[in-house]
Amino acid sequence: MTTPLPRRPGVGVEIAAHLERLIATGELAPGARIPPERALAERFAVSRGSVRDALGHLESKSLVERVQGRGTVVTAAPVRAGELYAGLDETEKELADVAELRAVVEPRIAEFAALRATASDLLVMEEILRASSEALAVAESVRLDVEFHSALARASQNPLLATVNTLACSWTGDVRRRSHTTRRARRVSIEGHRAIHAAVRARDGEAARRAMADHLTAVAALTRLATEGTGE
Repeated sequence: MTTPLPRRPGVGVEIAAHLERLIATGELAPGARIPPERALAERFAVSRGSVRDALGHLESKSLVERVQGRGTVVTAAPVRAGELYAGLDETEKELADVAELRAVVEPRIAEFAALRATASDLLVMEEILRASSEALAVAESVRLDVEFHSALARASQNPLLATVNTLACSWTGDVRRRSHTTRRARRVSIEGHRAIHAAVRARDGEAARRAMADHLTAVAALTRLATEGTGE
C-alpha cells in the first residue's frame, strides 16, 4: 500500500524547494541571476519576507550567493568534482567499483540526511516521488532516480558527499538504465525511494541507512536480470 505523503509546509519552504530543484536540474545554471525579491513575491503571490526566508535558506546551503551589483546568483558547481575526476584512473571508474562505492557511501548519506534534512529538502524529495511512476519512459524514470539520490545527498548537508554522489551518478548511467527497463523494475525503485524518504522524514538514521542498503541490493538484482535478459 502506498504511504500518503505529508501535507505541504510553509510557503517559504516551498519556494526554496522549487528554486533548489531548478538549480539541481540545471534550469538555473551557475551564474544565473535569481529574480529580485519583489519580482519573486509577485510571481508566487507571497510576501517579500517569505521570499527572503527562501533565499536565505538557499544561501545557507551555498546554492546561491549575493553579489554586489548583480543581486542573488546561483553559485558555481564545486571544483572538487573536477579534481576528483583528474585523480581517478580508468580502472577506478569501472562500474563494479562504482557500485561498491555506492554501497559504502549512499547508506551513510541516507543516515546523515535523516539527521540533517531541512523542511525544503523533504519537500524536494516529496515532489520527486509525486512525479515518479512505473508508467514513465525509461529516460524520465532514470532522470527522476538521479534527482532523488541527488536531493538526498544534498540533504546530508555535506558538500563532499554530494559531490561524490554526483560523480557516482555520472558513472552509472548505463547501469541505471538497465535497472529501469521494465515496469516492475521501476516500481521496485520507487518503492525503495519511498522507504528511504519515510525513514528520513521520521528522522530515523538507522532505518534510513538500512532502507538505502536494501534499495541498492534490489537495484543490483534488477540490473543483473536486465543484463541476463530475464527481466519482466
